[in-house]
Amino acid sequence: MSRNLNKVTGSAVTVKDGEDVGRALRRFKKKIEEAGLLDRLRELEFYEKPTTARKRKAGAAKARWRKKLRDQELPKKMY
Repeated sequence: MSRNLNKVTGSAVTVKDGEDVGRALRRFKKKIEEAGLLDRLRELEFYEKPTTARKRKAGAAKARWRKKLRDQELPKKMY
């Protein structure tokens, strides 16, 4: 039983002649990270109930809003 994980194209890395394998591995990891594949896999690893997902998203929105307000505050008086 396999899931369709929205196959990512272009995630292959060719190792050039004389190139270090470690460098190619770093390029591969960077491509995977930019594609967001690891985040998607972590999402699908466990089932999250819809109510839990809503609460998590609402909490993140609140945190973003608080951060925005904090950044817009005037500096405290120093006297």
